[in-house]
Amino acid sequence: MTAGTQAASPGVPGGPRAGATPGGGAPGGPGQGSPARLEAVLERITYQNDENGWTVGRVDTGRGAGVGELLTVVGPLLGAQPGESLRMWGRWGSHPQYGKQFLVDAYETVLPATVQGIRRYLGSGLIKGIGPKMADRIVEHFGVDALDVIEEDVQRLIEVPGLGPKRRDLIAAAWVEQKAIKEVMVFLQGIGISTSPAVRIWKEYAERSIEIVRTEPYRLASDVWGIGFKTADAIARAVGIPHDSPQRVKAGLQFTLSEGADNGHCYLPQDELVDDAVKILDVAADLVRGCLDELVAEEGVVREEMPGPVTPSGSQGDPVEAVYLVPFHRAELSLASRLRGLLGARDDRLAAFATVDWDKALAWLRGLTGTELAPEQEAAVRLALTEKVAVLTGGPGCGKSFTVRSVVELARARKAKVVLAAPTGRAAKRLAELTGCEAATVHRLLELRPGGDAAYDQDRPLDADLVVVDEASMLDLLLANRLVKAVPPGAHLLFVGDVDQLPSVGAGEVLRDMLAAAPLPRVRLTRIFRQAQQSGVVTNAHRINAGRPPVTDGLADFFLFPVEEAEEAATLTVDVVARRIPGKFGLDPRRDVQVLAPMHRGPAGAGALNLLLQEALTPSRPGLLEKRFGGRTFRVGDKVTQIRNNYEKGESGVFNGTGGVVTGINPDDQKLTVRTEEDEEVPYDFAELDELAHAYAVTIHRSQGSEYPAVVIPVTTSAWMMLQRNLLYTAVTRAKKLVVLVGSRRALGQAVRTVSAGKRWTGLDHRLGGAGSRTSG
Repeated sequence: MTAGTQAASPGVPGGPRAGATPGGGAPGGPGQGSPARLEAVLERITYQNDENGWTVGRVDTGRGAGVGELLTVVGPLLGAQPGESLRMWGRWGSHPQYGKQFLVDAYETVLPATVQGIRRYLGSGLIKGIGPKMADRIVEHFGVDALDVIEEDVQRLIEVPGLGPKRRDLIAAAWVEQKAIKEVMVFLQGIGISTSPAVRIWKEYAERSIEIVRTEPYRLASDVWGIGFKTADAIARAVGIPHDSPQRVKAGLQFTLSEGADNGHCYLPQDELVDDAVKILDVAADLVRGCLDELVAEEGVVREEMPGPVTPSGSQGDPVEAVYLVPFHRAELSLASRLRGLLGARDDRLAAFATVDWDKALAWLRGLTGTELAPEQEAAVRLALTEKVAVLTGGPGCGKSFTVRSVVELARARKAKVVLAAPTGRAAKRLAELTGCEAATVHRLLELRPGGDAAYDQDRPLDADLVVVDEASMLDLLLANRLVKAVPPGAHLLFVGDVDQLPSVGAGEVLRDMLAAAPLPRVRLTRIFRQAQQSGVVTNAHRINAGRPPVTDGLADFFLFPVEEAEEAATLTVDVVARRIPGKFGLDPRRDVQVLAPMHRGPAGAGALNLLLQEALTPSRPGLLEKRFGGRTFRVGDKVTQIRNNYEKGESGVFNGTGGVVTGINPDDQKLTVRTEEDEEVPYDFAELDELAHAYAVTIHRSQGSEYPAVVIPVTTSAWMMLQRNLLYTAVTRAKKLVVLVGSRRALGQAVRTVSAGKRWTGLDHRLGGAGSRTSG
């Protein structure tokens, strides 16, 4: 590729790349003024809509009246990267606030032909391994031939001082990848796919990307993270797959079941599935039913008659034709079978406790801890050490933690091998501090691998006599099944959690289903201990759980700042976090305070609050490294969270919900580094930053399993549909020392009064021997 030629083929032969349909515009948008062409270097992207590529950018035409004078361009610049030279077609317009703009209809990328342009292009960070300083050296050595050398004779790069073989190979690979990605993106742009999904498609399929997109577009929905059925359907439509194609309808049925799983369901009743699929696909119900029958025959889904849900009067409802995605059906059968198998195993790795003198054992424990167990705690300890599967539940302040410590101390006194786990890093740390034993996340304990397979399973079980799993309300069906598979026969398994909290983010309601199943031994702790009764956080959590409004006056650790409008609540929330809590309680606003929002969207949602809190706590300043990606800017010091399971990152994977802090940004290597809550430094390529989100504010659902010194909860009527008792209860129980509510009393009352009407279709309790398949709120 020589300087001055196109870096990517145009969207149509002999012409510019067609832009994606704009998602918005400005006065004086395309269609005003005479057609024009503009050539300039894209210096920075001010705003970009990741869905449709609509971009506001600043470019340097090289003809500015002053040094550094930039021009605004607006339009669909899908795939354009800062540092690239662009040839744009469009019209000149004017914005009443921002002035003169070039309104882009289409563009193509050209390689720069001047020394200055090449230096700027190479130093933009577009090519991994070349930062501004290395770009200066390369251009100083090769001049206007620099790009030709990289393209045609990359071995010569080692002539550049300070550039060795390792960096040369990195640059060569990055150059080839950029060219290939550009080709794929040109094709995908023509059918409306934006930059981030295009890069992920390339990573999944490489040189087969275009072929697979053309012939098997619905594969993308299952193979490529971030691409769902709707996007795959748009691609299929663009490449000519008919609206009523069986391929489309079957993919739509599987998507509908996936949507159900995202909402917590292990299966959907057939009639509900068909109705939902008809709405999504806009095709006849008979066609959907016929394709469903074919999908069952092809073993793409499983259909099974299940007992109907129990009615409010307690009678059994009519049987339900349940339709499962295959992994959820297998997991439900497997989990139920293995729990029954563990419970009935002949071997007992803690057999000594069947004949132990409990008076002596408990006296020894009392001497060790200095505390006497309450009767229900004592019952829970005996249960965990004499039954091979047991469940311990209860609210805050009821002594679950001390009960768990007692179980562990007695087991260790008998030289038992104890394994401790929890679904999140924070919960695992808390469990380790409580017991004085090492604890791990379930993912790390099992050493989950790419594809979701585990190093430990029924063929290679854990070396354990007792396995304790804390925060079990967070366990979804698939993770619980993997865990139970790895427990050896004869070992004891204790699940610990608060069943009144929100259910797991993933499909299933494992803790509640186990408690509903008669065969599984369980203890529910109900007594609130005297010390906990002095805590406003604990007492108000129990009031909320009982449907009574929290006390918000006269407490030292529970406050309400009343404000009606959501925008005002957002502003006040930031002030509470950044100024008031640090000033009154001496807590660090980033490390010790967490904002928990009922929902992501809205003026007081987690998304808007993250922008405001970042500006208040980690603002842009000279010398502070930052990286813009899509609509977000990451800075050193930012609180972030992982939003997908990635089994290939870090030593043992990084999983959805893992929090951390940005500790480094390297423009030359195009990497951002995060120190996770598990104290691991994890690097992210800039192209992977869609896996991270800011975490100054997170949704209450994402906070499950975590504990923070202080939580701030915006409770506004803008989140009306999400205001439910178990949501507020979960948020309040995340706090160790302090809760601050910001919002309206009306919204708070709605949250306390409303018992979740959401239903989860699950069958685990039926398979364990409970009353039958049920839905639960």
